[in-house]
Amino acid sequence: MPKPSPLADACAGAAGAVFANTLVFPLDVIKTRLQTQNKLVTGGHDHYHDSLDAFLRILKKEGLAGLYSGLGAGLFGTVASAFSYFYFYSTIRARHVASIPAGQEISTPAELLMGALAGALCQIFTLPIAVITTRQQTAPPLERLSFVDTFQTILADEGPQGLWKGFKASMVLCVNPAITYGAFERVKAIWIRNKIAAAVAKGSQNNVSLSSGEVFLIGALSKTLATVVTYPYIMAKVRMQWSPPKSTSDLTEKEQASLRYKGSIDVLKKVFATDGIAGWYKGMNAQIVKAVLCQAILFVSKEKFLAYTLAVFALLGGNAHHLEAPVH
Repeated sequence: MPKPSPLADACAGAAGAVFANTLVFPLDVIKTRLQTQNKLVTGGHDHYHDSLDAFLRILKKEGLAGLYSGLGAGLFGTVASAFSYFYFYSTIRARHVASIPAGQEISTPAELLMGALAGALCQIFTLPIAVITTRQQTAPPLERLSFVDTFQTILADEGPQGLWKGFKASMVLCVNPAITYGAFERVKAIWIRNKIAAAVAKGSQNNVSLSSGEVFLIGALSKTLATVVTYPYIMAKVRMQWSPPKSTSDLTEKEQASLRYKGSIDVLKKVFATDGIAGWYKGMNAQIVKAVLCQAILFVSKEKFLAYTLAVFALLGGNAHHLEAPVH
């Protein structure tokens, strides 16, 4: 297979991400509703005790449509996010490779920095879609609007800045991949060292390697650690993107003020005041399961989708420079 260009890599990444996120989308709806759940208002939804309770109540009250509320916007955001991330990352990496001596390996800090930069650029362009998705996922069924109507409502009520709510938190969350990657490398090194020690103790050769199952397990542990560390900010970002339902108009001015947030720190303070530390981690189990499953499905499917992408480009008569990355 030829070395893919940033465009081909971006197309394959986007296709894999759509496939993965479609499978786990109900978990995204569940964790978003748990994250925005407030004791002052249910907003037309039941009060969910945990992820399983949320799943059963949403399914009973709203059917499958409830578990896939905001799917269109979510998949649009997935395509835009995955495409832009892989494109930015591939482009940045190609430029970096061209700037270092031939054959020299890219350092781990450089890899992490390039990933964080690609993530930051990606957020600038795709955050409005995430805001719209959150609004659709959390709106009561009778208040749920289409993608275009939600977009227009945000512009009318909050102005253009309303489409970039949670931007600062999103920038902070660009460290999530760095934590995941760093933890993965650290745990992998320890795992291999223990396998070598066990092999030596049995008198076997110490040229051990990790199985696919072990790599998946280490990846899941690493992603879980990164999620636990950054989850309060993940929750804060979603809370900032959320909009209280119309039923909150019956609340007192003080109660309504508690549902308006000035920033991530303000979210954390107000949630802590009403729900304690536990409030910072609402929906975390659904987030972890979703993140781990989505990442695993993406890793498994991306190479397949890359092969399909290159085949489609070839069928469409794409020239070699569309398929292959430039050689420096």
